[in-house]
Amino acid sequence: MSEENKFNFSEEEKDQLNKDKIVEEKKEAVRKDAQGLFSSIKTFLSELLDFREDTDRDATIAAIKTDIPFKGATAWILICSIFVASVGLNADSTAVVIGAMLISPLMGPILGVGMSIAINDIDTLRKSLINLATMIVLSLLTAFLFFWLFPLSEDNSELLGRTHPDIRDVLIAFFGGLALIIARTKKGTIASVIFGVAIATALMPPLCTAGYGLAIGNWEYFGGAMYLFTINTIFIALATFLVLKILRFPMLKYANSAKRKLISRLATIVAIVVMIPAVWTFLTVLKESRYERDFNAFVKNDIQSNSNLWYDKRDDDLDMSAKTIRLRFNGDISDEMISALQNNKNRYEEIRDFELIINANKTRNADRLLKSLDRAYADLDRKDNVIDGLQKQISQLEKNITNLNKQIESKNTSNDVSFTNLSRDAKVRFSDLEFFGYAKMLESKDFINIDTVTVANVRWKVSVEDSLVLVRERNLQKWLKQELKVDTVFIRRN
Repeated sequence: MSEENKFNFSEEEKDQLNKDKIVEEKKEAVRKDAQGLFSSIKTFLSELLDFREDTDRDATIAAIKTDIPFKGATAWILICSIFVASVGLNADSTAVVIGAMLISPLMGPILGVGMSIAINDIDTLRKSLINLATMIVLSLLTAFLFFWLFPLSEDNSELLGRTHPDIRDVLIAFFGGLALIIARTKKGTIASVIFGVAIATALMPPLCTAGYGLAIGNWEYFGGAMYLFTINTIFIALATFLVLKILRFPMLKYANSAKRKLISRLATIVAIVVMIPAVWTFLTVLKESRYERDFNAFVKNDIQSNSNLWYDKRDDDLDMSAKTIRLRFNGDISDEMISALQNNKNRYEEIRDFELIINANKTRNADRLLKSLDRAYADLDRKDNVIDGLQKQISQLEKNITNLNKQIESKNTSNDVSFTNLSRDAKVRFSDLEFFGYAKMLESKDFINIDTVTVANVRWKVSVEDSLVLVRERNLQKWLKQELKVDTVFIRRN
C-alpha cells in the first residue's frame, strides 16, 4: 500500500471516527461535571459540619474553669433541683423530673475533668475531682433525706428505669456530652440552661434513685443507680476530651520540662484509665442490648404468635450472666414443641448458645381448665338458686313482721291510730327526733281514783339547744293531741 493511501478512509469509517470522538468528548464532560458536583457536595458538607472555625478556645477554657467550683448559690441550686427531681420520681411524673433537669448545675466539674485531661492541666483535674465528689455527696444526702421523710408506697417506673443501664443510656450520655461541649466551645453566648439539660438528663435521675436506695436500704438499687451515674459521667467526660482534642486545644505549658513530662504522663494514664472502663462498659451494655433484642424477637415471633402456647412471662426469663432462657407455660408442652422452640431459638445469633429451660404446668392443660370452668359455672348456678330462695324467705319474713307489728299495735292502742304511721309522721315533722314512743299509762293521784293518760317518750339530737327543745316539745305535744284525739299528752325526755 502506498504512503498516500495509508490514511485514506472511507466515508463510513470517517463517520464512525467522528461519532467515537463525540462520545469521548461527552464522557469527558460528564466526568468533569461529576467532579464538580462531588466538589460542591464536599464543600457544602464541610461548611455545614465543620465547627472548628467557630471555636473560641480561650473563652471556652475560662468558662469551664469558672463553672468548676461548687459552693454558695450553685450548691443551693443543686439541692433545690435534687428535691424537685425526687418529688418527680416520687410522683412518677416525667414532666417534674424534666423541670428539675432545667435548673440543675451538674455540668461544671465533669467538663473540668474532660478538659483538664485533654490539655494536661493537673491542677484543674484535681479541683474538678474534688468538686465532683462534693456534688455527688451533696446530691445523695439530699435525695436520702427526701425519701427518708417521704417514703414511696411502691416502686414506680421512673425509679426502676434508673437502676440498670442499657445502650440507650450510654448513647444519651455520650451524645449529650458532645452537644454540651460543642455548644460550650461556640463563639458567643448560649443560655447556660442548654448546657445543663444535656448533663442533667443523664445524671440527676440516677443520683435521686441512688438516694432512694439508701433511704430504703436497698443496696441493689443504690449500686445499679451509681453504676449508671458513673458510666454516664465517664462518657460525658470522654466526649469532652475527644471534642477538645479534635479542636486542637493548646496543651498547658510548664516552665519545668520534667514537670511537663510528668503531668503529660499522668494525664495520659488518667485518660487510659477512663477509656478502658468506658469501652468495656459500652461493649458490655451493647452485648446485653443485643441479647434482649434477640430474646424479645424470639418471644414475639415464635411464642406469643403461637396460639397453642400459653406463655407466662416473668422478669427473670432471660439470665445473661448464666446464659439461660427460662420459659414458663400454662399447660402441657409436647417434646416436639420443645424441640421446635430450641430450633427456633438457634435462628437468633446472639442467644444461640443460651440454654433453653422449659417449665410447663402439666396440671393446667386446656381440657382441665375447661372442666374447671364448667364446675365454676355450675357452682354459680347453685349459688344463684340459693340466693333466690333466701330472698323469698326474707320477703316472707318482712311480711310476717309487718303483720305482727299491726297485731301488737291493735292490742296496745285503744284507737285506730297506727304507731308505724305515727312515728313516721313524727320523724318527718320533727327531723331532730332520734327516738319516739308513746303508750297509755294508768296513774292515781290519791291512790283511790285511777286515770288513763297518754305518755310520749322522746330523745332529741344532742346538737339541738335546750331552748329549741322546749319549743319542739310543745309543738309535738299539740300535734299528738290532734292525732290521738286526747286532751292531755305528757312528754318525757330520755
